[in-house]
Amino acid sequence: MKIGVTGLGERKEIAPGVFINAAYRGCTPGFVSTEEGVIMIDTPLIPEQAIDWRAQIEEECPDQPILYVFNTDHHRGHALGNQYFMPTTVIAHERAHKEMSGYTENFKERVFNSFKREPDIQKQMTNIEIIPPHLTFTERTKLLYGGREVDLIYVGGHTPATSIAWLPEEKICFVGDVLWVDQHPYMAQANSKEWLEGLALIRELGAEKLIPGHGPTCTAEATHKVEEYIIFMRGRVRDYYLEGKNKNEAKSGLVSEMLAWFPVPPDRKAKIESQIKSGINRVFREIQREEEISNGGVSASSDDDDDDDSE
Repeated sequence: MKIGVTGLGERKEIAPGVFINAAYRGCTPGFVSTEEGVIMIDTPLIPEQAIDWRAQIEEECPDQPILYVFNTDHHRGHALGNQYFMPTTVIAHERAHKEMSGYTENFKERVFNSFKREPDIQKQMTNIEIIPPHLTFTERTKLLYGGREVDLIYVGGHTPATSIAWLPEEKICFVGDVLWVDQHPYMAQANSKEWLEGLALIRELGAEKLIPGHGPTCTAEATHKVEEYIIFMRGRVRDYYLEGKNKNEAKSGLVSEMLAWFPVPPDRKAKIESQIKSGINRVFREIQREEEISNGGVSASSDDDDDDDSE
């Protein structure tokens, strides 16, 4: 999340007919131009930026309809801007529909209040309309339009809805928040084991360019750092668990170790520490379930615990 960034930026063509804008806050949205219309990936969080992005799309693709908006997950940074691209069809994983259908007036109020220190943005957040997916998928689906192929693939990991958009012809993959570059990954809804499997899957695709949920394009090499981060956290949490420590002791002991992995802006230190604690809390329960099962016990899943829409 780029705090305080409200610039509009310019679209960048990363392959013929494939565009992104890494200047927006909340996510790096993209779109694919086809002979039949436009397929979008994610929508900007800030209304001014969403309106600008639509204007840029219409400038690039005049008289072409927006065929689909694909949300890589249900978090506000990727899906709250859907309302500014209607009429079109929103598509996402089925869990994204479940989550977004549950966004209440309380959710809208929390979004509004989260910008209390940024009144210019807050005043844009007075008419939030939630547009959940119109179409959902479970594992994979394929969009074939105007000579283009866009494969939508569920990977989970970051959230129970996280999915990626793979363009096999162009060897480009929009990976959403599976990949964080030089930032602490947001893990409040994470399944760390699934996350590692998702990173491996992305590498197996053979993509030449990855578009992370936040930031500019990179290569598959960037997946290794976040993979190492998650493996390290899992290992250290397991150490604490096997020593008989509880999750609060794990959180207290491990935050400083995890902080050292990525840059931490001084003004965001408290927020990132809280974010890391949420991730440790999540991973602790995973390790606890894994150890109970390996020892012949039975442990109930808790995928819905600690659901958080703040990113």
